[in-house]
Amino acid sequence: MWLLLLCTAVQLYYAAYYFLPFARRPPEPTTSPAAAEPLSVLVCAHNELENLRRLLPLLLQQDYPAGFEIILIDDRSTDDTFLYVQQLTQYYPHVRLVTITNTPHGLSPKKYALTLGIKTARHACMLFTDADCIPATNQWLNHMQRGFRRPADVVLGYSAYVAEPGFLNQLVRFETLLTGAQYLSFAWRGRPYMGVGRNLAYTRQVFHQTKGFASHIRSLGGDDDLFVQDAVQQGARVAVVAEPGAHTLSEAAQTWGAWWRQKRRHLSAGKRYRWADRVRLGNFIGTNLLFYFTAVSLLFSQPDWIPLAVVWSVRTVAVTAVYYQLGRRLDERLPVAWLPILDVVYFFNYLALGISLFLYRTLRWK
Repeated sequence: MWLLLLCTAVQLYYAAYYFLPFARRPPEPTTSPAAAEPLSVLVCAHNELENLRRLLPLLLQQDYPAGFEIILIDDRSTDDTFLYVQQLTQYYPHVRLVTITNTPHGLSPKKYALTLGIKTARHACMLFTDADCIPATNQWLNHMQRGFRRPADVVLGYSAYVAEPGFLNQLVRFETLLTGAQYLSFAWRGRPYMGVGRNLAYTRQVFHQTKGFASHIRSLGGDDDLFVQDAVQQGARVAVVAEPGAHTLSEAAQTWGAWWRQKRRHLSAGKRYRWADRVRLGNFIGTNLLFYFTAVSLLFSQPDWIPLAVVWSVRTVAVTAVYYQLGRRLDERLPVAWLPILDVVYFFNYLALGISLFLYRTLRWK
């Protein structure tokens, strides 16, 4: 029982110190448009023609008087991406195309492509998203650029998934909410450790200071979180922009297999995190898993279930209330009744992913 109480105490600490204050923080202040700087928006795409037909018009409609350019990096596409973007460049001079025909052996294709795209960027502040994302509003650039004025060298945004019917979609959105709660609230408390490439911004200066992706150029994943790790080590200032108008949206994986492969790729970079970050994340994940294992063990070994029921109820009500507050703050509306169930499934799925990565380390990009 003492172990169960300890796990509950640790989880309530994370909820009370990181998650709840972040969810309740006041709205981010608006700033004068006159202070805005031009932006370079970079999108890396590999055979993403249909997604680009949806994304690029929305980028062109962004309301950003300070000016911006769109750099589309065509990474070895075999569809008509080149022709489509080339046509756009004829009508929109601020749309630019970078074509990658091959990747040097042993290098991460996406990191190599992004590096070449960044070299062509004309502006000091750069904003990144993926081809299968769309901005939630036409104020995306305005919101994200405000982060640079705090001041900051790296700006972390939130990327949500579109709500659709089905349990898998709810689980994907819950996992995204909980991951966002961790990296955004930790950064808000001065402990940044990652970002997501679907909604991430940084300056050209910090990219050069970290020598780009040099420290992990041969690792498939990590163009976002490992870059943030290197930037923080170089003393980069990190800001969080989590207003709903600053979000990007994606369609969630439609099958369990597709989501599994996606999460394996994302989690593979975690072994390269700083020790302090791994301890902080490990404590959160580990105590949640240990709570469930201990509770099940006590259920079958302890004749008096009342103390167990009390502790379980207190923990479940507390974390459900905090997750609900986080969902409201990040505009991620999940059914409250499903949150305890999603919590159980999420943490055991996380354990299964960890075991999978330990046993089978082969990953692949598109």
